[in-house]
Amino acid sequence: MSNNHGSLQVAPDLLDVFSDIARRNPLRPAIVHNGRALTYHRLQEAVNALATRLGPDPGTVAVPAVHAPETVVALLGVLTAGGTYCPIDPAFPAARRHAMAAAARCRTAVSAGSPDLLQLDIRLVELPDPSKNSGDPPGSPPAHPPGAGPEQPAYILFTSGSTGQPKPVLTPRRAVSATAHALGGLFRLTPEDRVLQFASLNWDTCFEEILPTLATGATLVIDRDAHSGSFPRFLRLVERERITVLDLPTAFWHELVHHLVDSGDRLPHCLRLLVIGGEAAAPARLADWARLPTRGIRLLNTYGCTETTQITHAVDLAGPLAPGRSWDGTARAPIGRALPHVVERLGEQGELLIGGPSLALGYLGLPEAGAARFTTLDGERFFRTGDRMSRDPDGLLTHQGRLDGELKVRGIRVDPAEVEAHLTGHPDVTAAAVTGVTTAGRTTLVAYVVARPYAASAELDRELLRHLRARVPGHLVPGRITLVPALVHTPSGKVDRTGCHLRYAGSPDRSKETSP
Repeated sequence: MSNNHGSLQVAPDLLDVFSDIARRNPLRPAIVHNGRALTYHRLQEAVNALATRLGPDPGTVAVPAVHAPETVVALLGVLTAGGTYCPIDPAFPAARRHAMAAAARCRTAVSAGSPDLLQLDIRLVELPDPSKNSGDPPGSPPAHPPGAGPEQPAYILFTSGSTGQPKPVLTPRRAVSATAHALGGLFRLTPEDRVLQFASLNWDTCFEEILPTLATGATLVIDRDAHSGSFPRFLRLVERERITVLDLPTAFWHELVHHLVDSGDRLPHCLRLLVIGGEAAAPARLADWARLPTRGIRLLNTYGCTETTQITHAVDLAGPLAPGRSWDGTARAPIGRALPHVVERLGEQGELLIGGPSLALGYLGLPEAGAARFTTLDGERFFRTGDRMSRDPDGLLTHQGRLDGELKVRGIRVDPAEVEAHLTGHPDVTAAAVTGVTTAGRTTLVAYVVARPYAASAELDRELLRHLRARVPGHLVPGRITLVPALVHTPSGKVDRTGCHLRYAGSPDRSKETSP
């Protein structure tokens, strides 16, 4: 079955749209950071200054992924120079940062004037302070840098890989432009909107917040209270900054709904759209939401993959544009319909295949991995999502599970084999199985490890946690490690991750609870 949209026109280049908005609305606030406004004119100046410093062929540029206007300047400045933006979290272990920079083939890194947060041994370019006059000449960067064609890479993000090394996904400029244009329409953004920048700068959800906002002349709000860990403070931020659009991980939304139900607090009246995505919305939380005084707020459920550039499917679950479904605590939420720029097919076993202009170029330096996930049907290229779908009578798609072992942790796609590869890389481990467990609506990893006969098993679990934390981000560190005598295998000889969990989950004396 297919759903091919006939009007897949090429969207205008995102940088051209942004420059036009900055020219027509120079004094409008582009970014508000902790209460201080940065105008479109000043943002454009800082972007051009960085592009000039980078030069016409900067290659792939590593950028510290932090919640600050400088990150937005770096994103747009790298694209303006014709380079490829590569965010790297300074909080990641050093080994992970270096592996990412090497896999992305970074030639340049930017710095905000403080000691280099990434500590990479490559060319370093200082990032202009967008709140100050940098002293750079006001001239424009090259009109047509060599890396600015629609098929040139715009950014590199990483997904989990079975080898233990992150897989760099190459996303072209035409995909970024097409998606930003489509999401501006999906969110119904206007220059009066104020959009909170909440998502991690390492994952493509942040681009759903940043790019459509700046491509419509709206205001992006970056504020420290967004990540305070306090829901009352978070709600005060939304009200204080007059936020109209929130884009939240589904797991965070689950906890927010819990808070609203338990506390009696209400969402501020300024909020008109709440976007969720990353994992399935819990039926019980949907029922709670339906009972809250939220009828004027659009609750938009979304679906997408890094390889298909942000959101490809969406549906209003509640609010003024919802199709009228009732949520009784049992019904599974659909992921929706394909957006106008997306080509969709359902393949064997109901696997969702996605094509169209938002498709990534592939995995840099990993042609075999690309061949396994990208396919050509009737002369058209598609990404195999690995997600099994069913189509409802009204045409909406509903997720029915994975066709492989991948799962979502904190809304991030994780291949358990990546964690297993790091565990078995430890000299005291002979075998490992990693799977996910869901508790209170959150998925966490658990690991079952077979130690070598000579290993000092009393402290091995703690040693393995130190081993992992030195190599991988927090979402790849299991919440529990259990030492077991042997793994469970299927009749064909493969490791049975679910079988390991069923056999050993009730062994508290041999497992250690941890806090990644």
